[in-house]
Amino acid sequence: MSIPGLARLDHVGFTVPDLEAARDWLVNVIGCEYLYSLGPFDAGDEWMAGHLNVPPGTVMRKLDFLRCGEQAVFEVFQYDATLQHPLPPRNSDVGGHHVALYVEELDRAVDYLRSRGVTVLGDPTSSRGPSEGQRWVYFLAPWGMQFELVSYPSGKAFDQQQGPRRQALS
Repeated sequence: MSIPGLARLDHVGFTVPDLEAARDWLVNVIGCEYLYSLGPFDAGDEWMAGHLNVPPGTVMRKLDFLRCGEQAVFEVFQYDATLQHPLPPRNSDVGGHHVALYVEELDRAVDYLRSRGVTVLGDPTSSRGPSEGQRWVYFLAPWGMQFELVSYPSGKAFDQQQGPRRQALS
């Protein structure tokens, strides 16, 4: 069973404290392509709460759309909200998340991030088990959001296996 017509991931949305600074970082450090902006939106408390799960009095100041790589699209929001939590969740928090970006040359990408003053969390790690063949490392956006670089140029062990599920899909 699946959602009828499900084809692919369309975009990833996230909220930042300063949209202009985030756009600058996403374009000039990460390499995203700015597409367009919308807003502001203040459709009333009931509509905003019912459609966007935000507290009463929230205003969506503006949102930007940016393309990252060949297909990922980021929808980046800046809200004015009285009950806004200023710190992003950690991976261990409910709702914790990260955005993983695939790169061909992980070490070169890490060196680049460090040269741009980006906080890289540790050194690249080699995965084991079904993800063997993959290397990854986390890094932080200036507003604290977690990102990951991942690379598996020769594939992952999982992709090489011909287990029951893979055979059933063939």
